Amino acid sequence: MRSAPRRAGRARFTPARLGIYAFLICAALFFLLPLYVMLVTSFKPIEQIRLGGIFSLPLEPTLEPWRQAWSSACTGVDCGGIGGGFYNSLAIALPATVLPIFLGALNGYALSFWRPRGAGLLFGALMVGAFIPVQVMIYPLVRVTATLGLFSSLPGIVLVHTIFAMPVLTLLFRNYYAGIPRELFQAARIDGGGFWRIFVQLMLPMSVPIIVVAAIMQVTGVWNDYILGLVFAGRDYVPMTVQLNNVINTTTGTRLYNVNMAATILTSLVPLAIYFISGRWFVRGIAAGAVKG
Repeated sequence: MRSAPRRAGRARFTPARLGIYAFLICAALFFLLPLYVMLVTSFKPIEQIRLGGIFSLPLEPTLEPWRQAWSSACTGVDCGGIGGGFYNSLAIALPATVLPIFLGALNGYALSFWRPRGAGLLFGALMVGAFIPVQVMIYPLVRVTATLGLFSSLPGIVLVHTIFAMPVLTLLFRNYYAGIPRELFQAARIDGGGFWRIFVQLMLPMSVPIIVVAAIMQVTGVWNDYILGLVFAGRDYVPMTVQLNNVINTTTGTRLYNVNMAATILTSLVPLAIYFISGRWFVRGIAAGAVKG
């Protein structure tokens, strides 16, 4: 009776298990090494960087590169740092997340339970739209937003992000709602619930896991976007990614690698924080039905 636990304990250190751990450790080091280099470089004075030693720790750590990246780094002809881009990205990401999620949930709800005429054709068109490259749609969207008077404006860039998010979010919510027992919907219909009442009072409260998944995907996608922000945001709402590119590619003066690294980390802080804080919610949402259907 006592030998069984010993055999189970020995089984934990099989060659296959050790190989898996070795692979995971190597993969983690592979992805964390660039982050380590960026982090230590951002705290080094430029004099130490010129001496080489890319993996060495800062001898005299300084926060000056971070201050310059935020408030005084040159993004082309403007030397105001990337701090303004943070608020621009925030102003873009919030409505470009809430609006597509609401519309995606509404579409998924309608396609799952109400089955309007042509629902299959509409769903197929949305899925085709999910595979169309962004570059193909830029020129038509430029013409459309210019005709509507929305080009180079905040509503224009939000509209463009909403258009590109609809296929994927509709698929997510449709598959999630397909896993909900239809008897709940039928019971609500018997109780006199209409389209909007069932959606607001029944479906949305049950959609928290998939809403979290959709919010994580949309916020990170919008925040990390470069090409749409470059084309549609205009000068007044330049996002952080565009300003980061301008900081790194500015050719005037000496190239400040510590400032570039600090600006890169500042730009990526929001997506990193979202993944670290809500990663568990993301996994729960996927497991709750995001890939069903």
